[in-house]
Order: sequence, then C-alpha cells, then structure tokens
Amino acid sequence: MTLYIVATPIGNLADCSPRAIQILNEATLIIAEDTRTTGQLFKLLGIEKNEENKKVFMSSHAQSSSHSMDKTLQACVEHEVVVLVTDAGTPAISDPGSFFISHFRTMYPESKVIPVPGVSAVIAALSVSGFPASHFEFLGFIPHKKGRQTLFQYLSEKDHTIVLYESPHRILKTLEALVEAIGDRLIMVGREMTKTFEEYPVATAKELLQYYTDHGDKVRGEFVIVISPKNYHPSALSGTIEG
Repeated sequence: MTLYIVATPIGNLADCSPRAIQILNEATLIIAEDTRTTGQLFKLLGIEKNEENKKVFMSSHAQSSSHSMDKTLQACVEHEVVVLVTDAGTPAISDPGSFFISHFRTMYPESKVIPVPGVSAVIAALSVSGFPASHFEFLGFIPHKKGRQTLFQYLSEKDHTIVLYESPHRILKTLEALVEAIGDRLIMVGREMTKTFEEYPVATAKELLQYYTDHGDKVRGEFVIVISPKNYHPSALSGTIEG
C-alpha cells in the first residue's frame, strides 16, 4: 500500500501536474478535507468515478473525531493506492493532513508515503515577493485573540522573511496591527493567487491598509502576507500600488 500526498491547484486548474492527475486516476481511496470540494475538482479535471474507475471518498479534517479518523485509517488497508488531498494546495501545510499522515505511518509502518509536489501558496507568494528566501519562517494563520499581541511583538524583531495567512474578515485588522508592529518595513500581499484577478502589491503596511480600505471590493478570498526582514528596504521595491 502507498499513500500519496498530492498537491492540488489553489486556483488555476492548469497548475495540476500530469503526474498528480495520473495518481488521482489510479487511486481507489481518496482522503479529502471536504469530499464535495474534491469531487468537484475531479470532475473539472476529467477524473470520473465509474465502473472501470471505482473510487471511495472519505474525509479527514480538523473537526474529525478519533472514531472517524480510525475508520478512515482502517479503510486504507483495503486499497493499494491511497491519496490524501486538501481543498487546495499542498496537504499538511497549515492543514490538518499532518495528523492523518502521522497516524498512518504509525498504523502502517511498512507502507510508503510519497509526495506528489505541486502548488503551495506559501512558496508561490514567497517566490514573487522579491524578499530574501534562503531563511524564512511560515506562521500559518495568526491567532485571533490569545497570543496575538505577543506574536506581533515577535514579528517586529525578526531579521528574516516571514510568511503568514489571513482571512478577508481580519485582513484590515491585521494590517493595522502590522503598521504598529513593523513600521515602514515592506510587505507583500498575495490575493486571489493564480486566479483571474490575482495581485501581489508590495508596499508598507500603512500603504496597503489604505489601499484595501479604499478598495473594499478586493477584500475577499484568502490572503498571503510576506513580511520583509528587519532593516531590509531596497529602493527597487517602491511602495507604489496600482489597483
């Protein structure tokens, strides 16, 4: 038995690699964060479940009970090719997939766990930021309340690039906090990544706060924020924003 950890598109379907599509076709057990979302993706990719291509879909997500996870893990033994996917991007990156993988390795120590690399919002955003990437830190979604102030204090002191996620409901509040925490350090905000209206403005937190305050129609979808290292202010990265 082999468990494949398959990256799926975060927007543009063309980003799904031929290898990923091949593995998704071969798999008979698909473990998904949301089976409805993954089922729709399969249809868009032309991967249809039929008599010749039988597939079982099971879920594993942050709210899964221990009983549910055990049931999914036990089902794996009936399949030679098992796939784990998340709703979009690479499983286990700021995603509950890591818990399933850990339990799978414990239950089936002789089985293979193989990555099928592809899109990762973290790496995609970092790659277009222009900030140093030989040493960076990924923090996922930042806390809503407890530990939030401590985290922003932590961000103010770091001399390496930092990447984090934020939702449209809190992006303005987070930019306000960043104005206080990091001052004039440059940041990049990735929005609607790989989709039709994707954008990656680079400016100070104050300038980006004003930008998204003035363009409320752009405050939608998930955001990736890339923060430049402390004392990194290259003149080539102007704070000009076009929208």
